[in-house]
Amino acid sequence: MDLRKLKKLIDLVEESGIAEIEVTEGEEKVRITRSTTAQPVYAAPVHHVAAAAPAAPAPVAAPAAAAPAPAADSANAQKSPMVGTFYRAPSPSSPPFVEVGQSVKEGDTLCIIEAMKLMNEIEAEKSGVIKAILVENGQPVEYGEPLFVIE
Repeated sequence: MDLRKLKKLIDLVEESGIAEIEVTEGEEKVRITRSTTAQPVYAAPVHHVAAAAPAAPAPVAAPAAAAPAPAADSANAQKSPMVGTFYRAPSPSSPPFVEVGQSVKEGDTLCIIEAMKLMNEIEAEKSGVIKAILVENGQPVEYGEPLFVIE
């Protein structure tokens, strides 16, 4: 299991409020437990890969959560409702759902966020014009990270 998958799992535990998650992938097994002090505890009984997990996500998670704030005015930003991978189009050969300058109505599909191998269509929270697309296609996104500026 690679570190990006571990980070996504850690973020999922932190943001969802669940106490524990255990994932088995082939011979690899990872258990992530949330302690009462809101500091997750990580253990991987089968593979040494998770041993690096406690050190890696702590420095990465704090800057990632703080970095998007200045990128867009929060009143006009359409934010990610989940952790996952951002896709602008339904498939690699399809055109993007929206482009900068395009008018959208509340409920229009803006993008897809893949989370745990599920494709989640993200709909516009309000009507307006797409002023900016703040995330590159195929990039991982965090919960609450601004994706679009809609004015």
